[in-house]
Amino acid sequence: MTYATSINDTHRRLCLIILAVLACFMTAYADKPDHGPEADVISRDSITVSLIINSPGSIIYELEGHAMLRLRKGDMDIAINYGVFDFNSPNFIGRFVAGQTDYIAAAYPFEYSLRSYGDDGRRMTEYTLNLTQDEASRFAELLRVNIMPENRTYRYNYVKDNCATRPLVMTERAVNGTISFPESPESYVPASFRDAMRHHHANYPWYQFGIDLALGGGIDYPISNREMAFSPVLLEEMLPEATITDSNGSIRPLVKSSRTLQEGRPDGGPADPTPWYLTPLAIAILLLTATLLIAMRDIRREKVTRWWDALIFTLQGIGGVVIAYLVFISVHEATSPNWLLLWLNPLCLIVPICIYIKKCKGLVFCYEIVNFVALIILSVVWPFVNQSGNLAFIPLILADALLSGRYIYIHLCEKKQTTI
Repeated sequence: MTYATSINDTHRRLCLIILAVLACFMTAYADKPDHGPEADVISRDSITVSLIINSPGSIIYELEGHAMLRLRKGDMDIAINYGVFDFNSPNFIGRFVAGQTDYIAAAYPFEYSLRSYGDDGRRMTEYTLNLTQDEASRFAELLRVNIMPENRTYRYNYVKDNCATRPLVMTERAVNGTISFPESPESYVPASFRDAMRHHHANYPWYQFGIDLALGGGIDYPISNREMAFSPVLLEEMLPEATITDSNGSIRPLVKSSRTLQEGRPDGGPADPTPWYLTPLAIAILLLTATLLIAMRDIRREKVTRWWDALIFTLQGIGGVVIAYLVFISVHEATSPNWLLLWLNPLCLIVPICIYIKKCKGLVFCYEIVNFVALIILSVVWPFVNQSGNLAFIPLILADALLSGRYIYIHLCEKKQTTI
């Protein structure tokens, strides 16, 4: 959904030039009457505002397409892109991980975008907005102010404030009205934000697996047609039926006309589906099978395979640290509440740290009891909480419960033999 790039000095100078061009938009229009003998000149040199939708690409952040604005007046042709972030900003990685995802509204010649998406083989479609010249002029002024260095940075939100939702908000400000989407997409109607993500990420199951781990129930509520527009692909499907209700209460179509600027190539879209045997579910089932065989062997000989426990609980502990960070420290949207903390949490690291230390056997035993109970609680409450899980979670949670149950059983057997 984003167009990732780095803003260097050249880009900054280019933005200043664009600001001057947008100022010319306003001055040129203000100097012309809106009726009379010069009407032909106004028609020829009028401001045109378009919404550009780019089809999905192969990179993770391109899987739901991309949206941007286009402003034209005479020979001036400018793209306004809300999906830009600056790799060179101070502590970019740390701020990004913490959820301080600051994006930039960038302006540049439209031909750059045409060339870039053409090279990627992605389809580009233009939807000319149905605006009066007063509204188009006001739109240009809003954008001129918006891309000023002191105004252009905003806190990006994957589902609520992104490259697709920003142009809609700017349109509503320009017309002093609201945009409505009375019809749902023809091809697919998502039940929630997560449902929409799963649909678009079908060929990237590991990416969706990570999303299902990291994001809690905040993206699982039923969404309206307007909220579906967070996805440029879904927005494009709804545009033909979208309407504007202006300040006078009059209703008109949002889109005046549409055209394909360039066709995409088959190799420009998402990658081929991941083979079933490499999906998270297949790997999780394989891990559960291995755990079952190891647990049966351990119970038979009444001895724990410590290296397997250390491996599994290390992976779970790392996952738990990430989830705990997202829930309690970061400001990412919809990471809390996350019921997976009952399964994946930093306490999992007790096992790999202590399982080889004889004096810590009691601590590990206590943890295994707590972990086993927590997994039972998670299994019982999960159908009743507002959080959708990944199918691969089921065999993974079963493997975890199996390891804890086996450890508890062997420990109690050893204690009983010692007592005798």
